Amino acid sequence: MLRPALFGVGGVFIAGGALAALTGFCFAGAWLVVWGLILLIGLAIERWRYKSLTGTRPGPEWIATDERFIDPATGLLVTVYVHPATGERRYVAA
Repeated sequence: MLRPALFGVGGVFIAGGALAALTGFCFAGAWLVVWGLILLIGLAIERWRYKSLTGTRPGPEWIATDERFIDPATGLLVTVYVHPATGERRYVAA
């Protein structure tokens, strides 16, 4: 629920900044657009960087690490697997 609200805030910042720039408040408008873009880019990077949990172990080339934690959203124990060739990480609910 928070994620869509933050996308809305970023969109409002960008639209408000564009409107402010068009009405002669170029400096304030530019700052609103910049902060709106930072928020939207941050949300996009967060979604790309932090993967969701899977329920099944990845293929045999994946190695389980010693890293385990309780996922705060689900309360499940999570095991982290890594692919040695690429460095990609997968989060698997135990």
